[in-house]
Amino acid sequence: MFTGIVEELGSIRTIERHAGGARLVIDARVVLADAEIGASIAVNGVCLTVVDLDGDAGWWAADAVIETMQRTNLGDLAPGDPVNLERPVRLADRLGGHIVQGHVDGTGTIVGKDTNADGSVTLRIFAPGEVLRFAIEKGSITVDGISLTVVEVSDDSFTIAVIPHTQHATTLGPKPVGARVNLESDVIAKYVDRLVQPVRSTPSVTHGRN
Repeated sequence: MFTGIVEELGSIRTIERHAGGARLVIDARVVLADAEIGASIAVNGVCLTVVDLDGDAGWWAADAVIETMQRTNLGDLAPGDPVNLERPVRLADRLGGHIVQGHVDGTGTIVGKDTNADGSVTLRIFAPGEVLRFAIEKGSITVDGISLTVVEVSDDSFTIAVIPHTQHATTLGPKPVGARVNLESDVIAKYVDRLVQPVRSTPSVTHGRN
């Protein structure tokens, strides 16, 4: 479980692609402070398992299966590319963002990027219907592992405002129009939707008076 508060901007050292997916070797320092084999680290919002590491040399490795490479933007990465990194939240930590599982629902595409007078940037992201279904104004959404607030929702996209700090501390600052981003909907919204589905499918009954 994560919070969507990026701890470190790492970078891809190598990607070894093979028939079963790929092994990613990632340069990092902060997230390796207490990491061990078998631990989880979110990479651009994708929960991956540490399979090898060298804290002194500043790198760790993870295996991504074909499904992960195809369903997320990890398949677009190349050596040298920056990635957002976050360790799992501890029960004693502050929940600075929102509850993030690290299970990407799909990818979106940046279709608009406007700089505002206060230095923030408004991004419009084209998103699939299964993600937009759970997006609401002032609600939370995870974009490349970053907990962000939805500003506006339309039929095929939503907007977010990215403050200067987030632009510098994450991958969103330099991302151009046309770039793919990983999207994870608010898990609470998904559970609520699942719970009310039986109610929606039950025909309403009108009771008359005698």
